[in-house]
Amino acid sequence: MKKFYEEWTGRKLCKETRMDLFKLAMPILVYVPIYMSWFICIEKHKFSHYAIIHTVIDDYIPFVEAFIIPYYLWFAYVALTLMFFLLSFDVEDYYKYFFFLATGMTIFLVISTLFPNMHNLRPVVMPRDNIFTDLVRVIYSTDTPTNLWPSIHVYNSIGTMIAVHHSKRFGKRGSIIMDFIGWSVILSTLFVKQHSFYDVITAFIMAIIFYILYYHTSLLENFCIKQESKIAVRYN
Repeated sequence: MKKFYEEWTGRKLCKETRMDLFKLAMPILVYVPIYMSWFICIEKHKFSHYAIIHTVIDDYIPFVEAFIIPYYLWFAYVALTLMFFLLSFDVEDYYKYFFFLATGMTIFLVISTLFPNMHNLRPVVMPRDNIFTDLVRVIYSTDTPTNLWPSIHVYNSIGTMIAVHHSKRFGKRGSIIMDFIGWSVILSTLFVKQHSFYDVITAFIMAIIFYILYYHTSLLENFCIKQESKIAVRYN
């Protein structure tokens, strides 16, 4: 494993490398506990009023329990992509991806806190009984149909596809695979009735805004160059 990592990154897995990885990982180590604590708090809190999210399109979207697989896959899809950029020392790709994710997730938390929302899209009785519906029941039991707008599953999947397409480490085949997973996750939010069409569309709008901000402006350029130079100096 050590040999593979050193050949992959071109860096020796020494004490200095581990320190650099720790410094790069610091934003994740700080943000994740904050996000999870805030999310759990609003999930457990019973607000006096919830805005009901619903569109006419939702009534035409069928319940397809098999899509629970990509819905679950999302957790590894996002986390492993972030770890890939971190461990490969792709500093610019890593920071742009992290800030893209963190910005959208924070906005989601603020919206959920100030404008509590929910939907009534989940089937009262499962239309079928199989392993997929069992997995859906697990999600339903652990994740309430509240605080849904915009969909973080959708937003982060879009961010992952953007990051992959901007990376030099993913070839055409890798990008196609990641796109397939990403679009499957997006569709899964609708087909397992975890999100309204409104949640999906607003996630796309938010993703477009921050895609332009982080990938087509110089907002993070100086920061990324500075962070990358600190690591480059050590290995030159």
